[in-house]
Amino acid sequence: MKVRVDVMLKNGVLDPQGEAVRHALGSLGFDGVDGVRQGKVIELDVAEGTTEDTVRDMCERLLANTVIESYQIHMG
Repeated sequence: MKVRVDVMLKNGVLDPQGEAVRHALGSLGFDGVDGVRQGKVIELDVAEGTTEDTVRDMCERLLANTVIESYQIHMG
């Protein structure tokens, strides 16, 4: 079974990579981009029957730094 976890920095946490992308877009002539937040997508192949609680435990213990990052789990 495929599971996708989207991890993003929490609001209010400085995102230097996102700011660098925003600046680069402006330099390339893409005006009107006021902000960029960069995150990561983690795709897991897990055994059938794996619960969302198990994936949440994976996120809390390894996949996301919950002090500065939030995450969303997409089972399917």
